[in-house]
Amino acid sequence: MALMKKRKRDTPEIPSASMADIAFLLLIFFMVTTTIDVDTGIGLVLPPPVDPSATPPPIKQRNVLKILVNSAGQVLVNDEESSISMIRELVKKHTTNNGADERFAESTEKALLSVKVDRETSYDIFMKVYDEINMGYLDLRRAYASQTYGTPYERLSDAQKKDADEKYRKKISFAEPEQSSK
Repeated sequence: MALMKKRKRDTPEIPSASMADIAFLLLIFFMVTTTIDVDTGIGLVLPPPVDPSATPPPIKQRNVLKILVNSAGQVLVNDEESSISMIRELVKKHTTNNGADERFAESTEKALLSVKVDRETSYDIFMKVYDEINMGYLDLRRAYASQTYGTPYERLSDAQKKDADEKYRKKISFAEPEQSSK
């Protein structure tokens, strides 16, 4: 009798020759399709550097709307208690006063805002104040566009938008924050 040799069967294996290629392709796929959220911050156009030896131009105090915000979100506008929601109307009143009220600016061209916050003021509160200031200027530009061009500000041509932006140009001074006194 012939001895039958038991053949050892090879255990089946998954071919792994192309496994590295597949992993590499998946890695590239995920790198290309993933979006990375980048915080861009607040877009501000800063003025050119000032010569330290130059004296600043004189500014009448009535032309400056002083906005002070403490860490609790309490607001003082020209040393009077106010609220964040009132800033928009005060900005519009200050900018378009044209000398009518002694507490506000002499003219649109001379109107200036000074914003000062405590170091402990939350970013959220600062952004609410900044948004109200921007909305005040946007309201003025919209009214100007409607009155001058008879069309909404958002539909103006680039030249017309530039005209409205120049008419109500944002003049904001951000003062150095101070440590709040507790």
